Amino acid sequence: MKLLFVGDVVGSPGRDMVQEYLPKLKDRYKPQIVIINGENAAAGRGITEKIYRQFLECGANAVTLGNHTWDHKEIFEFIEDAKNLVRPANYPEGTPGKGLTYIRWNALTVAVINLQGRTFMPAIDCPFTVAEKLVEEARKVTPIIFVDFHAEATSEKQALGWFLDGKVSAVVGTHTHVQTADQRILPNGTAYLTDVGMTGPYDGILGMMREPIIQKFQNSLPARFTVPKDGRTLLSAVLIDIDEKTGKATKIETILINEDHPFFE
Repeated sequence: MKLLFVGDVVGSPGRDMVQEYLPKLKDRYKPQIVIINGENAAAGRGITEKIYRQFLECGANAVTLGNHTWDHKEIFEFIEDAKNLVRPANYPEGTPGKGLTYIRWNALTVAVINLQGRTFMPAIDCPFTVAEKLVEEARKVTPIIFVDFHAEATSEKQALGWFLDGKVSAVVGTHTHVQTADQRILPNGTAYLTDVGMTGPYDGILGMMREPIIQKFQNSLPARFTVPKDGRTLLSAVLIDIDEKTGKATKIETILINEDHPFFE
């Protein structure tokens, strides 16, 4: 089976890219499962119920989140009922929502786990401990397990990849918004990528307008980060082939669509 994962969608430019290109990607690559990270989808921070449902209508089977999960108060009104929305599982016990969900496709079941790193990030529960627990739970249901690790440090992402090698189908990093070139199949069959990259403004900085960020680096003063309303855009994704019986990955391929890497139909 094939699994397509679209990286951090940022604001309306990112949502427009999903609407335009997801049908084309599905037509070309024929993935059975599509997952989108949508934690920056609402004006660059958080997600709304309307956007969540738009992703499902576009063809997503699940939507993962990250450290901006709670940036829209509306999230508390619908997260408990959104069965295909997955927030970081290592938030403390009692936090609304869930960090593990199951997607059914024909006779197959795919487990989707979302975790958040702790290095240079808010201090929450240990992602390694929570991952071990959830993977053990998920493997009772299915060998096909996808992990979105929303983390800052490349070393922490690599560590989790090696920690889960052979136990999950894939560990793919999000959060830093820059696609890395280290895609590989680890020795025991887990597909790994440090960061899938972002989907949204191409000429901003991490999806935000350049000027306030450059000024902040120059003078260290507070700045308001906003998503550009127009300009060039990009889509970042990764395609993973998975053996349906063993859950082991057999191939991993990054996808990058922008003016420098155009999509040819």
